[in-house]
Amino acid sequence: MDRSATPEATDVVTRGVLFVHASPSALCPHVEWAVAGVLGAAVDLSWTPQPAKAGTYRAEFSWAGPIGTGAGIASALRGWEQLLYEVTEDATPCSEGARFSFTPELGIFHAVTGIHGDLMIPEDRLKAAVVKAAIGDLPLLAEIDKLLGKAWDDALEPFRYAGDGAPVKWLHHVV
Repeated sequence: MDRSATPEATDVVTRGVLFVHASPSALCPHVEWAVAGVLGAAVDLSWTPQPAKAGTYRAEFSWAGPIGTGAGIASALRGWEQLLYEVTEDATPCSEGARFSFTPELGIFHAVTGIHGDLMIPEDRLKAAVVKAAIGDLPLLAEIDKLLGKAWDDALEPFRYAGDGAPVKWLHHVV
């Protein structure tokens, strides 16, 4: 096999969006520094007040970088107990996409996404949900809601609507 014709995953550029739904003002520069560390370039986000949570700010921007950049951003922000955010990474011809959601109460949720942004639930996780429902752990619908990250969607939805019309910046990963 001629490997020179096969792109490495790190050579393929993907795009995504970081949605910081709520951050206290003191944490905003730290978010920028963390994201800059992943992207390899300075980050200066346009912070606007978050009407869904008094005293917090929101920002969003689009980024471009190698496959896995979305996971890097989500990891860099994970565990900051006063931050609410989501990171998306688009699918490419050689990789699935991803969505990461974080709230302090729920922690982090990760799902694989397809080319159209739909969540792709692996077969083994669906089978496990059916088995858990059959033995009475939770009803099947509750198991499916867990797989789809419904609790994160419910918690973040008010913050998403509050961000309608917010400015978006494009940032590119420096290679």
